[in-house]
Amino acid sequence: MAKPLILVTNDDGIAAPGIRNLVEFMNEIGEVVVVAPNSPQSGKGHAITINSTLTFEEINMPGPQRDFALSGTPVDCVKFALDKILNRTPDLVVSGINHGSNSSINIIYSGTMSAAVEAGVEGISAIGFSLLDFSWDADFTQAKDYIQKIVKTTLENPLPKGIVLNVNIPKLIKEELKGIKICRQANAKWEENFDERTNPHGKKYYWLTGYFNNMDDGDDADETALSEGYISIVPVKFDLTAHEHITHLKAILE
Repeated sequence: MAKPLILVTNDDGIAAPGIRNLVEFMNEIGEVVVVAPNSPQSGKGHAITINSTLTFEEINMPGPQRDFALSGTPVDCVKFALDKILNRTPDLVVSGINHGSNSSINIIYSGTMSAAVEAGVEGISAIGFSLLDFSWDADFTQAKDYIQKIVKTTLENPLPKGIVLNVNIPKLIKEELKGIKICRQANAKWEENFDERTNPHGKKYYWLTGYFNNMDDGDDADETALSEGYISIVPVKFDLTAHEHITHLKAILE
């Protein structure tokens, strides 16, 4: 039987250690094609390129996979791969491994997860992986066994159309990881502030600062699982309709 075709992408850029580790892990499971941004694209969310052109090139990287660097966003990478590079629909799209958390509200801003969601829009099973360590030298091998288990299980049990997985891994050594917990997205948000400064020419400029406010200590929340040493998995869908509010709106507006 042919190996499963796995498309790999990310938002930290094609040379980031996170994606290079993920590619290595996926090479042990299937046929791998990488289409990733040629430069960092963190925080791009579901942005696509519409006011400029895209370019791509195949580059040589260690391993049996094929690697393509695209001058676009993570979502561009998925769209471009499906339309111009792959000769068949991939069995799975994996995005990451992101340098830093994409738990709770971070999924809204995440290019990593938006790439996975874009695959879900196309009816393809997809997983976004993130490690709660922003360091360029982070140890991504600590969760290799778990990552491969999640991927293999998803290949054997394809996700329902429109559902993708958001997987976050705590910054722990392998022996300290307690396992996997299926969770919901925690009720948390960023409390932001724009730090005002003045440059040598007297012109004001601003740095986005702030802190993460977790208002949710529920046992089933992803932030709780991560704080307790578990890998959190949140099933995510792109249908943003508040179905529970439709009846009420009909009653007052129709």
